Amino acid sequence: MRLLLILIGLPLLVSLFDFFGFLIKGKRVVNIVIIRVVEIAAFLILPYMYISLDEKNDCCGDSAAFSPEHRLTIWVIISLCLVAYFYSSYRKLISTPIIEIAVNSFLLVGIALNIFIAFQTKDTTLAIGGNLPIILLAVLVLAKNQRTFIEQSQELEFSPKNKLEYLAWKILNLQPIIKLPIIFILCLPVLVIVSAILLLVGQKPDSIIRAFTDTYKHGFSQWDYKCDNVQCGGHYLCSVAANGHAKIVKPERRGIRNGQNIICNRQLLISNAFEDLIKDGLPFLHKPIRKQYDKVGNFIHRYYGIFNNKFVSDFIYILMKPLEWLFLLTLYTFDRKPENRIGKQYISKADRQLIDKIERRTTSHLQNTGRDQQT
Repeated sequence: MRLLLILIGLPLLVSLFDFFGFLIKGKRVVNIVIIRVVEIAAFLILPYMYISLDEKNDCCGDSAAFSPEHRLTIWVIISLCLVAYFYSSYRKLISTPIIEIAVNSFLLVGIALNIFIAFQTKDTTLAIGGNLPIILLAVLVLAKNQRTFIEQSQELEFSPKNKLEYLAWKILNLQPIIKLPIIFILCLPVLVIVSAILLLVGQKPDSIIRAFTDTYKHGFSQWDYKCDNVQCGGHYLCSVAANGHAKIVKPERRGIRNGQNIICNRQLLISNAFEDLIKDGLPFLHKPIRKQYDKVGNFIHRYYGIFNNKFVSDFIYILMKPLEWLFLLTLYTFDRKPENRIGKQYISKADRQLIDKIERRTTSHLQNTGRDQQT
């Protein structure tokens, strides 16, 4: 945690100080060694830590910020923006007009991309500590590019080789207030070229958009509806089975799971009571069993439309019957009050605490009555 605070706090403080120093004095005020350290933290370590987390879409946990299917496009664009930044930061001489346009275009793309990422993640800490320093440093490098070009272009005798190079040279010689909007517009054909190349490795023409939209629970997510009716936690197979035809699965009552109302049948209650028994009696065994069962849940989340079918639910209910009988046999063998444990499943926490309190009082009263009879 301390390392994370340093990685977020240091780039933010240094970039803010350097940015406002540049606005006031017209030059960068932070030592170049400190700037290099901050660049590594802001542009390399933080992005790596960020993109290495949450690699899949998940309705029931932290979900990927970028669509797994389309994230390659984002990674490539981020990589090109990083190349543009470090090239601009370290180089001493200007390059050809077309390369200068491309470099400035990717710097602007990087700034825009960080704004979109901040909205996508909806994480204030990440936006302020991660995206903002990158944006400020990129703006400072853009200013450096402008100043370097003005200083060196006056000393060069430029002779364009073709019309495209001549046009690029003209754009670079414009005032920043005119030049930057034009370069920003030129970002579009640059991104189109990148997307066209990525088609060769399986990406789609709109992958740069779908990387944001084909996700769950984020700023630009369009797949939130896929998490509707997905119950997280608990016994997935039995939960699905409880959605079958009433004559087959025999629902008994409503229950509460993760704050949502669910339909409970006998099979679901017995299965959860069995897990409850394992958790109380063999906690070391419960975790690996739960882990394997969660894999089944992940499979159902992925193909929820199939498992939401009543006939499929009926089939699963019948398929689970032998396990239900095994669970029930285990409960009656190792639990003194199996039906009490079954009845307490999927009720509110307050109701369960009240029942536990009544059971303790009843047990205590019976023990005291037994002692009185013995004396």
